[in-house]
Amino acid sequence: MEEQESPFQASVKPGLTIGLVTLVLTYIAYFIDSSLLASAWFGLVALVVFFVLIIFFGKQYRSDLGGFMSFGTAFNFSFITMIISGLVTLVGQILLYHVIDPSLPQVLGELSFEAGLNMMESFGQNPDDLAPEMLDEMKANAESNYTLTGQLKNFGFGLIAYAIIALILAAILKKRDKSLEF
Repeated sequence: MEEQESPFQASVKPGLTIGLVTLVLTYIAYFIDSSLLASAWFGLVALVVFFVLIIFFGKQYRSDLGGFMSFGTAFNFSFITMIISGLVTLVGQILLYHVIDPSLPQVLGELSFEAGLNMMESFGQNPDDLAPEMLDEMKANAESNYTLTGQLKNFGFGLIAYAIIALILAAILKKRDKSLEF
C-alpha cells in the first residue's frame, strides 16, 4: 500500500510555489511602478491569486488522498501552505525593501499615509480637522509597516489572519466519504 503524504509534506511545494508567484507579482509591480505596491487594487489581485492557488493545490491534495479530506487535514494543509508562502514572501520583500531599494519603505509609507487621508475624506472626515500630532503619528505608523520590524510584526499578525483564512478554506476543501456513514 502506498503511503500518503502528511498535510505538512504536501503543503511544502504549494507553499513555495504560491510564495514565489506572490514575489513575482510584487517584483513586476515594483518594476512597472513602485506605487502599485501601496495600492488597494494590487492587494486585491494578490489576494485573489493567493486564494485561487490554495484552493487549486488543496483540491489536488484531496484527489491525491482519494478524493476525500477531513476538515482537520484541510485546515492543516491550508495553514501550513500559507505559512510557508508567507515566509517566502517575507524574505523576498525584505530583500526588496532593504537591499534592492532601501528608499522604497519611505515612499510606500508616504503613499499609504496619503491613501489613508483620501479614505478619510471619502467618509466625510476632513484631515485638516485632526491635530498635527495625530497626523504625524498616522504617518509614522504607515511608514513603520515597511520597516524590518514592521514587516516581522505584520507577519506575526498575519498568522492570525492565516488561521482564519485556513478555517474558511478548510470548509471549502473538506469532503467526506458518505459511503462510510452508517
